[in-house]
Formats: sequence, structure tokens, C-alpha cells
Amino acid sequence: MDTRTILITGATQGLGRGIALDLAARGHTLLLHGRDRGRLDAVVAEARVLGPVVRGYLADLADLDQVRALAARVRAAEPRLDALVNNAVAGGGAEPLRRELSAQGHELRFAVNHLAPYALVRGLLPLLTASAPARVVNVASIGQEEIDFDDVMLERGYEGLRAYCRSKLAMIMATFELAAALDGTGVTVNTLHPAHLMDTEGVRSYGLTPAVGVEEGVRPTVRLLVDPDLEGTTGRYFDRFTDTRAHDQAYDTGARARLMALTHRLLELPGLP
Repeated sequence: MDTRTILITGATQGLGRGIALDLAARGHTLLLHGRDRGRLDAVVAEARVLGPVVRGYLADLADLDQVRALAARVRAAEPRLDALVNNAVAGGGAEPLRRELSAQGHELRFAVNHLAPYALVRGLLPLLTASAPARVVNVASIGQEEIDFDDVMLERGYEGLRAYCRSKLAMIMATFELAAALDGTGVTVNTLHPAHLMDTEGVRSYGLTPAVGVEEGVRPTVRLLVDPDLEGTTGRYFDRFTDTRAHDQAYDTGARARLMALTHRLLELPGLP
């Protein structure tokens, strides 16, 4: 496949770093996002050793103003964007009973894992559509829990892993909505569970024992980005390499409409045409 320009969020460690180094070895131009300047500079230097053009973008995705600014900087600086990987994540947390909030006061996992990637896609749509065919890959999880629309931000009975699982289902539901809205634009939107219990900081900090290395999640994620056989595939949820079914609520059109209405209101966005 021809060299592409690919933006990866959360690229400074774990799965994001693994995806970045795999794509660097393939010669793609990389736009690497991180929220820590030292770690971002380190992964940019590491990827550049493999030969491609690599640029770093600093932003904290727990602050929607920084998400919007990130999209604006990329639009202004980059001539094209062939793919976006929404990989940055807030996991279950080292203190899972402590409810954390984003800069705008939203539940942290809902903000980082759902609102931020949706806002980033929307902010980058002019560049993605101008570069079409283009691909968006949302890194979700097999851990999915039904969203309670009477308590979306989990103000009652909070637990970090529950919040994480709800936010990942929200990401999947938004993937399906975006894919339908962007049909015919040349921009595809898919989501996947990359691997079970990878050896990442998030898995370890929650107290879980990693089951597989990060490379197990890199391969199915990179496939969604570069496999020519998937050109045109959109609105799908993959469990690693298998096109499969997500949580039942992801196919409830009424629930998806409620989620998107809430998302657009929180982000102060109009609906897609």
C-alpha cells in the first residue's frame, strides 16, 4: 500500500507506541499524539530511527478545549490525513472507586474514551474527507456495559472498570453512527477489541495480570488501517481479526440517537448532514 499519513492518539506507551513503531517500519508518515512532552519526544525519536517522517502533537484529551486545539493544529499543519487511530484511553484506574472528572466536569472515562475521540474525528473531518479514501479506527474493548441514560456519568455506584466499559460501548455506538453519516464520503469508520489483557500500564494499574504482549493488539489494529481488502469496509466491530457483534445496545437505534444527542449537546456540535 502507498505511504499514508496516520495520526495515532496515545502513542507514547503501550498499544499506541506499538502501532506507531509497526507503521514506522512500514514507512508511513506518522503524527504521534501524547500528553507528556518527555514521553512524546522519546517515541517520536524512536520512530524516526526507523526512517519515516514523524511529527509529535501534545494535548491532554481530558480537556475538550485541547482536543479542539489539537484538531485545529493538525488541520493547519498537515497537507493530508489518510487515517486516524483513536487509541488514547483512560482505563479502570489505580483507585477504581474514586470518581474522576475531566476539565469540563464530565466523568473522566466517558470524556477521554468517547467524547474526545468523537470530537477529534469531527474536528478532522475536513482533512479526512479531502484526503479520501481515509480510515478512522477506534480502539474499543470487549469489555462493554449497557449505558444507563438516567445516570450516564455514573454518579451513583461508581467503579472505574464499569465506567470504562460504558465508555467503550459509547465509542462503539458512535462508530456506527459516524459510519452511517459518512457513507459515500470515502471516510470509513471501524472499531475493534485489539486483544485481551495486553501488557499495558492501564491493565497493570487496575491490578489485572496481563495475558498477552502488546504486539497481539498491534496486528489487528494495523490491519484495519492498511489492509487493501478492507477498503470500503465501514461501521463494523471486530474482535481482533473477526467481524463480530458488539453489545446488544450498540444496535438499538433509539439508544444510539439518545447518546448522539447527548454527545452533540456536551460538545456543542451540530448534527452531521
